[in-house]
Amino acid sequence: MRHSSLTHEAEDGTNTPTLLARSRHASVRSLERYARPGVDAVADHVAARDPLWRGSRGRT
Repeated sequence: MRHSSLTHEAEDGTNTPTLLARSRHASVRSLERYARPGVDAVADHVAARDPLWRGSRGRT
C-alpha cells in the first residue's frame, strides 16, 4: 500500500522533498524505486505546465 500511495502522490504532482519526507527515504535514488508515475501521468503533468507542449500534443 505504501508504494502505490507514493506512486499516486507522484502522479498527482507532489514534489520530491515532500515524497521523501512522507516515505522516510534518505535519498531520491531509494525513493525512485517506489514512486514511478506512469507515462500518461507524466504527459498530463507536462501538458498542464507547458502551453507550447499542450498545443503540439498529437502532432508530428
